[in-house]
Amino acid sequence: MNLLRFKNPSLDRIDVALIRALDEDARITTAALARQVGLSAPSTSERLKRLEEMGVIGPARIEVDPAALGYGLKAWLRIRPLPGQLKRVVEIIQGIPEIVECDRVTGDDCFVARAYVRSVLDLEEVIDQLNSHATTNTAIIQSSPVDRRLPPLPGEA
Repeated sequence: MNLLRFKNPSLDRIDVALIRALDEDARITTAALARQVGLSAPSTSERLKRLEEMGVIGPARIEVDPAALGYGLKAWLRIRPLPGQLKRVVEIIQGIPEIVECDRVTGDDCFVARAYVRSVLDLEEVIDQLNSHATTNTAIIQSSPVDRRLPPLPGEA
């Protein structure tokens, strides 16, 4: 499938309603979704398939609370590879399971990564894995006033 043709997908109000409903509860049944948006279950299923093919939605995922698993400390790591170490730093980041997401960014640092650890000592161990190949700057997350959310969807104010 050529995803370039879907770069700016055209979404109608039903598509937006489906996306919002799935964002609230990704485990909602197709039948319940259909009732919510006023379509038949087969029509709803087709729309979901089309939204997936367009790359607007992906597979459903569960949301796990890391704190419930003992990872009570969250941190952002800003990572700046030393000269010639970019590829090696990427490999190291990918191999650290406590790093749960990482973005390559513009600015002074090359990467911003989010890590979940059990303690400050564990955070130090994560940082130590990077120190011979990069400089790091770490910020412990105190709270998150805005949870992960969708950006405004087409047709919404």
